Amino acid sequence: MEPITLLNSAQFNLTLNRLCQEIIEHYDTGEECVIIGLQPRGIQLGRRIVQHLENIESSLAIKYGEIDVSLYRDDFRRREVVTMKESKMDFIIEDKRVILVDDVLYTGRTIRAGLDAILDYGRPKEVQLLVLIDRRFSRQLPIEAKYIGKKVDSIASQKVSVEWKDSEGEDKVMLFTEKE
Repeated sequence: MEPITLLNSAQFNLTLNRLCQEIIEHYDTGEECVIIGLQPRGIQLGRRIVQHLENIESSLAIKYGEIDVSLYRDDFRRREVVTMKESKMDFIIEDKRVILVDDVLYTGRTIRAGLDAILDYGRPKEVQLLVLIDRRFSRQLPIEAKYIGKKVDSIASQKVSVEWKDSEGEDKVMLFTEKE
């Protein structure tokens, strides 16, 4: 089956802008808000969101960090090799409103690991989730995103691929059926 384009480059950019406008609606100054990208693919979306926010509203004071959740995952002992990435968090999240960022929300297990990981940096006032793609019918945990780029109904044999201009040459989101 041919891949299906969920977001082309123009739609991708519009979606990022809409997500940023939603954040601005909730956080006028951004002082009480922090954005945290989850390794590995959530950091690309997190960085892009912060860049767009700065372009839209330069007076926003939102801090940005990145967390590797590899050791917090419930399946890390089942993997033969665990590749660690660098976490970059030079601030405490005590009493802050945290927006966790990941590219695709699928089972919810990466987000659960992210929730565990951020507690090493303090106790947030609130945690919200921002995702580019929400695969709605695949949850293993009761996790829901507040900021959603696009909702997709997909089956387990399908894979969502988010491609970035910086690394793959073009911003787009594709839906593939994996070969059995």
